[in-house]
Amino acid sequence: MKKNKISKNWINKQRRDIFVRQSKVEGYRSRAVYKLQEIDEKFKIFKNGISLIDLGAAPGSWSQYAAKKIKNGKILSIDLNEIKNIGNTFQLKGDFTESKYKSEIREYFGGKVDVVLSDMAVNTTGNKNLDSIYTGELCIDAMNFSKEILCNNGKFISKIFMGSAFNEIVSQAKKIFKESKVFKPAASRKGSKESFIICKFLR
Repeated sequence: MKKNKISKNWINKQRRDIFVRQSKVEGYRSRAVYKLQEIDEKFKIFKNGISLIDLGAAPGSWSQYAAKKIKNGKILSIDLNEIKNIGNTFQLKGDFTESKYKSEIREYFGGKVDVVLSDMAVNTTGNKNLDSIYTGELCIDAMNFSKEILCNNGKFISKIFMGSAFNEIVSQAKKIFKESKVFKPAASRKGSKESFIICKFLR
């Protein structure tokens, strides 16, 4: 009974959500695209001809947005789940945290990239502190990989959660990048503890 009640509440919330409705009208796969759009408008992430990696990409709305914004570029999307084809992008199914897939990403680009996006998050456990820690570990892993694969003027954007891992992530970002800011888009749900860290220019 409790599960059914939660499901009904979620469905009703989705129906009222302006970003859910807008994503359907505009052909995006999830409302998350509007978070990235806000980040792009504020921090000027995309331009033509750049190379980009989208970590935790499924269902693919961030890659859809990137493909529209980047002409003559190179985009790779990776997720544990299957990603339906998106024009002008390469989809890779696998666990980014495994060295095998990191090697495949390196081989695909054959050099440095301009942008790394990460909307990765663990499946929620119900314990918000644990969820923050585990998602924070994903962010740190993505950040360290970005340090290796980004060009000097590269950009790294990642989901983070308020919690015990937050300060460690911000501290690590300051060590790796010359500029780092935490930003919560209006498209993030009010009750969500998520924000995004936007990092630019490797040290």
